[in-house]
Amino acid sequence: METKTILTDTHTHLYSEEFDMDRDEMMQRAIDNGVTRFFVPAIDSSCTQSMYDLERDYPNNVFLMMGLHPTYVKDNYLEELQHLETELAKRKFVAIGEIGIDLYWDKTHLVEQQIAFRKQIQLAKQYKLPIVIHCREAFDEIFEILDEEKSPELFGIFHCFSGTYEQALQAISFNMKLGIGGVVTFKNGKIDQFLNKIDLKHIVLETDSPYLAPIPYRGKRNESSYIVNVADKMAQIYGLSVNEIAMITTDNSAKIFGI
Repeated sequence: METKTILTDTHTHLYSEEFDMDRDEMMQRAIDNGVTRFFVPAIDSSCTQSMYDLERDYPNNVFLMMGLHPTYVKDNYLEELQHLETELAKRKFVAIGEIGIDLYWDKTHLVEQQIAFRKQIQLAKQYKLPIVIHCREAFDEIFEILDEEKSPELFGIFHCFSGTYEQALQAISFNMKLGIGGVVTFKNGKIDQFLNKIDLKHIVLETDSPYLAPIPYRGKRNESSYIVNVADKMAQIYGLSVNEIAMITTDNSAKIFGI
């Protein structure tokens, strides 16, 4: 009997209100498709309780991160960072995330974003946890801080990687795996053109659901079961079976998260 494929969604916002009407059905669809590991990034303190509820409902499948998302870095960011430190001291998390810099929506809080990113990297080192990086139109700014903070203890995932081949190599040089999701299925996504030059050991799969749904669902609500479409595309790019893609990327996720 063939062993069942285990797929890992390394980045999914399962607590999003977009799932409020059918969360259990959505989770069941994913599990039925072999997606049995869900890694859930934090945004800010407003999602903490919903994350704990999810973990309570799916203790064997859902694993939580703690972090302050760059687009939620506002004037009260120091209070948010304090909340993060309080939670980290109370219980175990699998990563600090999602953290980083986002200059796409708003550049007003760039300095605060840089401070928050740096502080959270330092907390990750303190707690010996991986970081999960959100980067939008900010590769240079992120690489600058990673360069200053680099150490053997600093590792993690460049979530939703959509940069160039050179940026991919640079991210990998900082002990980061590349989180690959729906973008790899887009005609204008571009990363599919060079991914096969990157060893699969540097890759993990993700959906970023409910955002960034892969083809053929582009523009609709994304969900974790659609990671199968990402795995299909990766199988084409690497000339491997979906099962091999699932096995290798799940193994890579275990190396990062320790689970």
